[in-house]
Amino acid sequence: MENEAENKKAHIIVISNEKGGTGKSTISMHLAIKLMLEGFSVATFDLDGRQGSLSKYIENRRRFCELQNVDLPIPEHTRIHPEENPYLFTQARDSLASQIRQKQNSFDAIIIDTPGTKNYLFEEAHKYADTVITPMSDSLIDLNVIADIDYKTDRILKPGHYSNFIWDIKKYLASQGKPYLNWIVAGNKISNFNSKNKTTIFSHLERLSKIYGFRLCPGLKDRVIYKELFLEGLTVLDMKNEALKMKMTVSHIAAKREINALAEFISPEQ
Repeated sequence: MENEAENKKAHIIVISNEKGGTGKSTISMHLAIKLMLEGFSVATFDLDGRQGSLSKYIENRRRFCELQNVDLPIPEHTRIHPEENPYLFTQARDSLASQIRQKQNSFDAIIIDTPGTKNYLFEEAHKYADTVITPMSDSLIDLNVIADIDYKTDRILKPGHYSNFIWDIKKYLASQGKPYLNWIVAGNKISNFNSKNKTTIFSHLERLSKIYGFRLCPGLKDRVIYKELFLEGLTVLDMKNEALKMKMTVSHIAAKREINALAEFISPEQ
């Protein structure tokens, strides 16, 4: 009989959008710490090798722990720099795939932060996804990656390039014996104020979710606290740690609820 550890297979969460600046790294870090605080082992990958926001976030966290002499959960992290030579793309793809497969049997979850533009690393990561989380701001520009819409008539003209890509990934995964991809579109950097634009965006997303097969999560509002905590490598989930002696404000509590809600939303049974 096989050892239970040998049967262990991580749940792979790919944080992805074919557009930069949507807050993928903030979500990646907060989800990683959320899972670790619940007792799960977590590995992270940063495939946005040029910008490396998630890697910087984790470096800041390590430095903070050293300077303050505190022990905070830190995921096992791997940063992948993109290969510039097209002749080496296949080799680089194989290397990434091998690293993901190695960690699959050693961790409960793997979180992969992807580049803001589609490249071979972006494509390869999705081939292993159990869950894809797509951060989406309340912007018509962001919405365009999901669908091309005639806003005068509210008619959906065609799927966006990212929706087409996810459809191709779903077909690929089905061919590999994985019939279901848990695709979540999560609001991120959402304005704290109600506006006609925000209402319009989420109304369209609700309709598109039924057409393109994603689940819509309210997600994270545009809070200063997320930006401030990045500098020290902290998350809103760390703030109750007694060793840090940090005061929780109403905004911090609301941000923590947002992260908890997103983590719970990953369950397909929601």
